[in-house]
Amino acid sequence: MKRLYIVTVLALCSVALCAQTSREFVAANPCVTGGVYYAYPTTEAVSTPAPKGYRPFYISHYGRHGSRWLISPKDYTSMIDVMERADKAGALTSLGKDVLRRLNIIYEDAKGLEGELTPVGVKQHRGIAERMYANYGDVFSGNARVSARSTVVVRCVLSMAAFCERLKELNPQLNLTRETGQRFMGYLCGGTKEADEFKSHDNPWYETYKAFEASHTHPDRLVASLFADNTYVEANVAKARLMRGLFAIAGDLQNTETGISLYDIFTADELFDLWQIGNFYNYVTYGPAPVNGGLIAATAKNLLSEIIESADKAIADGGNGATLRFGHDGNITPLVALMHLEGGYGQQTNPELFYSAWCNFQVSPMASNVQIVFFRNKAGDVIVKFLHNEREVAIPIETDIAPYYHWDSVKSYFKDILSSVVAKN
Repeated sequence: MKRLYIVTVLALCSVALCAQTSREFVAANPCVTGGVYYAYPTTEAVSTPAPKGYRPFYISHYGRHGSRWLISPKDYTSMIDVMERADKAGALTSLGKDVLRRLNIIYEDAKGLEGELTPVGVKQHRGIAERMYANYGDVFSGNARVSARSTVVVRCVLSMAAFCERLKELNPQLNLTRETGQRFMGYLCGGTKEADEFKSHDNPWYETYKAFEASHTHPDRLVASLFADNTYVEANVAKARLMRGLFAIAGDLQNTETGISLYDIFTADELFDLWQIGNFYNYVTYGPAPVNGGLIAATAKNLLSEIIESADKAIADGGNGATLRFGHDGNITPLVALMHLEGGYGQQTNPELFYSAWCNFQVSPMASNVQIVFFRNKAGDVIVKFLHNEREVAIPIETDIAPYYHWDSVKSYFKDILSSVVAKN
């Protein structure tokens, strides 16, 4: 086995990762409760050598943008405003005053950059590119043709720029093109009318979600630790909203370089419960939850079709290179489900057990990615392996060369999936 330094999620390579999630597990690494804000972590993993005679020649990739700040100024200012009013009223404890101090530093770092790529995000994509180049050098040799395309959102464009810049540093001869525009949005950031209608808060799933949110938010202990005057709190503080708002800021801090944490103000049980709320929402609206009937996974049908078409073109051209795509968690998560990548399409109908079937921090942390690495031999036979967050993963079809698959079998499997999706719609 060749040991490669790559990125994976929590160094847990088993499909049973989510089944291992527990309050104790979360307590050992509270950063995972950031969910889709979990910063892409680096560790060591093992790469299975290709069968004898096969060499890599092409990589098909889709990557989420790297770490970012929270989307809206209100994500920060609404929390600061609550704490500042209480401070002026003399209603904060010493811990509350310290949290307010931290919040002001945090917002100074984020102000005017809400939703944008952080320096951590830049480093993530440079690192992924560097490891891709190191692990599959034949793909990028000489004047290899590399096509990179991004959604029109700035954090995705900058993620693409960071990734491509590192590749060009490693091989200035690359024939590398970078593009963004509405022309590419139909597959890079796909959606359907049916999925949008399902996501509406007027649908029954949302009522279930709000009940789940309420039953998993227990703010009294936290609020008592921050506020010294209970009468003031009852008249002026929306306790559950404050708790969830502080939790959101806490989860995103790992994506910045402030060196500040807010996880110390929560207990492990609180973090586990709050994380489950976000996991519920992501599972239902981005993922493969049975309640959405496959409508969400179907939003990736154009992307999967384009992946197949680009791969067949690369095979026919006979050269070496890569197709790089950059988008969002709302795109890569349905893609993982539609492709049936290991760990990304678990089924569960009981909201209290969603976390046992599917974990947002495993499927789509910041800078999450799917890579299909193509290999061929001198006879022209093509095989592939799948990487999810740079970790080898399986798909549910037969193979005699696991974790590798014959491309013709893979393509047939994916086309059957696409035919089924089209038939349903």
